[in-house]
Amino acid sequence: MLDAALGLLEEQSLSSLGLREVTRAVGITPAAFYRHFRDIPDLGVALVEQALGSLHTLVTSLLTEQDGAEERIDTSVELIQRYVRAHPAHVRFVARERYGGVREVRLAIAAQLNLFTREVADALSAEAAAKDWSPAELHMLAGLFVDQMVLTACAFLNAELGEGPSPTEVADTARARMRLVQLGREHWRG
Repeated sequence: MLDAALGLLEEQSLSSLGLREVTRAVGITPAAFYRHFRDIPDLGVALVEQALGSLHTLVTSLLTEQDGAEERIDTSVELIQRYVRAHPAHVRFVARERYGGVREVRLAIAAQLNLFTREVADALSAEAAAKDWSPAELHMLAGLFVDQMVLTACAFLNAELGEGPSPTEVADTARARMRLVQLGREHWRG
């Protein structure tokens, strides 16, 4: 059902998706839908978990296994590009619904992004450069990195669709922006 819904969401938002559309695409009765989900927003929350939930282990390993900011930035950009190529429908769904009309889905996306921010802040706090940073400052810095990753994913999606800059230009811009954030970090006096 999730794959069918994701396919239907290629051309529309979740708020316009009907339960009968989903069940027809899967070939089940509308009553069977309720064995899996309470309603369409519940299905949307499951799509958020599918799209973002599985990335936490990957992001955590990236943060702990990479040595230094430059390597972390380069690996992050490569990871984002590979994820967008492998899961464009998920990226499109998250990008469209992050500020969309279904409250439960907006909250689920915000919760996942906040979890990423906390994970990044935890990793940054373990570095020597963070010794004078408050938890709030680390959270702010991590939020900048996470927001940039989301913007980069959207830019890669546009590039894959032939809209906007090329994937190479997107990668170069993303690296430059993250390096700028890193440079700001090195000179921050809170």
